[in-house]
Amino acid sequence: MRPLRLDDVSGQDHLLGADGKLTRMVTAARSGQMMPSLVFWGPPGTGKTTIARLLAAEAGLAFEPVSAVFDGVAELRKVFARADERSLTGTGTLLFVDEVHRFNKAQQDGLLPHVEDGRVVLVGATTENPSFALNGALLSRCQVLVLNRLDDAALDALMMRAEAHEGQSLVMDDDAKQTMKAMADGDGRYLLNMVETVMAQQAQTKDGAAPEILTPETLTQVLSQRAAAFDKSGDQHYNLMSALHKSLRSSDADAALYWLARMLVGGEDPRYILRRLARFASEDIGLAEPEALSHAIAAWHSYERLGTPEGELALAALVLYLATAPKSNAVYTAFKAAMKAAKDTGSLMPPKHILNAPTGLMKDLGYGQGYVYDHDTVDGFSGQNCFPDDLPRQAFYQPVERGFERDIKKRLDYWAKKRAELKTD
Repeated sequence: MRPLRLDDVSGQDHLLGADGKLTRMVTAARSGQMMPSLVFWGPPGTGKTTIARLLAAEAGLAFEPVSAVFDGVAELRKVFARADERSLTGTGTLLFVDEVHRFNKAQQDGLLPHVEDGRVVLVGATTENPSFALNGALLSRCQVLVLNRLDDAALDALMMRAEAHEGQSLVMDDDAKQTMKAMADGDGRYLLNMVETVMAQQAQTKDGAAPEILTPETLTQVLSQRAAAFDKSGDQHYNLMSALHKSLRSSDADAALYWLARMLVGGEDPRYILRRLARFASEDIGLAEPEALSHAIAAWHSYERLGTPEGELALAALVLYLATAPKSNAVYTAFKAAMKAAKDTGSLMPPKHILNAPTGLMKDLGYGQGYVYDHDTVDGFSGQNCFPDDLPRQAFYQPVERGFERDIKKRLDYWAKKRAELKTD
């Protein structure tokens, strides 16, 4: 079922179209230019191995595949030896390393001299973010090309190719085909495996009778349901959490609920989600809705008591609450600014008038001298300076005109006005 030409590859037109990067590279290689080393980054079943194999054929390079899971230094040495032999006859070598992120740092470093001297053209394939999975030295010598999960049109093309190859049609209605594509979840290899299973089942029809037309319900009886792609230690873990966080920040309640469901269906630990939601309540809502953090902690407690699945409803309620709450990062911004000021100013002493003086010596040194007890003033506000004497007054906290912070801003504006009046007096 593998395509025999790069033109036959489905779903990667941004790389293999008329003006695609790989198309231009192949054209340049045919005219004698050296092909650069590459890293293919994309989900499973998007054609990384197939494209590498065809790339070698169309660029006139010998294809040497190794697996970072099963092969080590010994196998690489054999590949480099064969590459040296070919170079004597003017033939180049494309070294394809599947799951290249599985190589440790030393193994990745071992590839560098052979890539730099042109001994091989390296093409690595990875499902992990190369920025984190590959060391900087190797990454700087490669171009990273992103392969997309296959869309509906690409999956349709694969199904039609399979039908033509097998000389039989899938006997199913349109809804069943749509269900099969949804189960594939952008993975072409998984789709073809399902097609093979369905065709084998339909070929077993007894007495020459026409096979039953499959519906979504009967299709799922033939195929096992596939879990949505999710790796609790990989990119999906962070990508889906990022999607949830940014949907909450955008006050898109329905999208936030969807990403929550995606994470739970994929097997994410609800406690991890709750920890991040508690952080969100402080970072992106803050004092615009002071009860947000209390709601987050309450939902956390509810889940700890109820567990799955009953406790998941508390997560859903919390997500909707946070999505629909007023947003402000004023607390987050103020705290960052205060931390920076604390680091920049070193060990400045507090002003003496706000220090206690429990001993006679401290009183003699001026500790507590001039302190005004705010409760004894008419307005309950003394306006005294509480910053170090050598640090001008700072304004770290800038509340927004949303939610409860609107009221806080009124208070701060009132105190700023009173402070100015008292200073003038």
